Amino acid sequence: MQKTIRIQLLPREATTDHIISEYAAQASGHSPKEITGFHILKRSIDARSKQPKIILTLQVFINEPFQQRAIQKIIFGDVSNAARKVIIVGAGPAGLFAALKLVESGIQPIILERGKTIRARRRDLALLNKEGIINPESNYCFGEGGAGTYSDGKLYTRSTKRGNVDRILNILVQFGAEENILYEAHPHIGTNKLPRIITAMHDQLIQSGAKVLFEKKVTDLIVQDQIIKGVKTADGNSFEADAVILATGHSARDIFHLLHEKKILIEFKPFALGVRIEHPQSLIDNIQYHCGPLGGLLPPAAYSLVEQIDHRGVFSFCMCPGGIIAPAATSSGELVVNGWSPSKRNNPFANSGIVVNIEEKDTKKFHSAGALAGLYFQQEVERKAFEYGGGKFVAPAQRMTDFVDGKISSSLPDCSYLPGIHSTSLREVLPGFVFESLRKAFVVFGKKMKGYYTNDAIIVATESRTSSPVRIPRNDRLQHPVIHNLYPCGEGAGYAGGIVSAAMDGERVAGVIAELLIC
Repeated sequence: MQKTIRIQLLPREATTDHIISEYAAQASGHSPKEITGFHILKRSIDARSKQPKIILTLQVFINEPFQQRAIQKIIFGDVSNAARKVIIVGAGPAGLFAALKLVESGIQPIILERGKTIRARRRDLALLNKEGIINPESNYCFGEGGAGTYSDGKLYTRSTKRGNVDRILNILVQFGAEENILYEAHPHIGTNKLPRIITAMHDQLIQSGAKVLFEKKVTDLIVQDQIIKGVKTADGNSFEADAVILATGHSARDIFHLLHEKKILIEFKPFALGVRIEHPQSLIDNIQYHCGPLGGLLPPAAYSLVEQIDHRGVFSFCMCPGGIIAPAATSSGELVVNGWSPSKRNNPFANSGIVVNIEEKDTKKFHSAGALAGLYFQQEVERKAFEYGGGKFVAPAQRMTDFVDGKISSSLPDCSYLPGIHSTSLREVLPGFVFESLRKAFVVFGKKMKGYYTNDAIIVATESRTSSPVRIPRNDRLQHPVIHNLYPCGEGAGYAGGIVSAAMDGERVAGVIAELLIC
């Protein structure tokens, strides 16, 4: 017999299987001897009281042989001679999972990625962090695996209605992720481990006969009679296929410009913009757990904050416990920051984006740009941040209470941002309404989390790539409503917001294409 039960334990108790079994026996009404084993179905932390608790949902085996957890593996066939081919522009989560789904369906994917492979990309990131030199085609946003590869690997999503989250997580485990992502409430792989998983996916695609081509920047779309036939790349090559998936990510501004210039319908999409704030991780642990991390029995603490300020949303974004702030720009003269954590989340700082909702009415200065107004809004703030940082991706920064009080910080605390920080007034960098919303929000957040509002925290500008400022519309068959066989997909098209939701959207689009091409 098997039962699903839910139990609460102290952090130390949750580290020992026999104690978990004893609690499981008590909760199920059986003796410990009758419990032959269990699987953890969900693990979360309840830190609302002074004594944090571990909440476990278990599948308990009672008076029957225990069976190890079965990971359902997908068998990928050979599509090297497939009659149907689909071009995928971009090798981020949406593109890679779309490609795997196409292979599973017997269709050959042709991935065209503007950036470099995992290994080659790493050298460009080192150059950016150490010398402030950016490669516009190979950086934290562009390259194999997309923006998520070197900026954290968080797997939490609220987009459960868009696809099968468990399937995505199982595929990640199939390619090397640890099984705990299947049951952690907020699963996380880590920037140090995600690259080898992406490499394993790449190897599988090649083994199955897919084409994965790097340093292939798409510069034009081949469209005849409102039907897309293929694409052209910067090196002068052309590629043709039965369909084209645009999975270019939220920072591929050249693609938005290309669509706009070709009069292919795109739309403004609301987004968020603000700053990244960094606290000592020990401070966040004490606030959230009321007792610190209990000698490693609890993971470094995270937080989630949201508030309405003057009828405008202000919220935390991509919170990184034990993390590092990274330069996420895609061109020179523009400064963007993001955050990431290694798998152990063992760095001394906790960072999070704190961002403000931006609506179309806020971009009236750029209304003549139409659907690109949000893009130009982002760009203006990023250029100011670069200017006030002083160049070479040194970031403008300010202590938190100094930010609220309107004082330039006389000194700055240690910060994880490797290119360096420069003390300045962020009022000069941020749009007025964004600055005021943040200034008021920090005070409110300090009341919600006692100790959060402190001059030991540092604010770094600017966090501007939370999502795409452009939506590429699609119909109920997931095609562009005007250009037949063109499938906008993932974050860049405005239909996802993270690794898992992008992966689900990639699978969903590929599934629709397979139904249409194989009938």
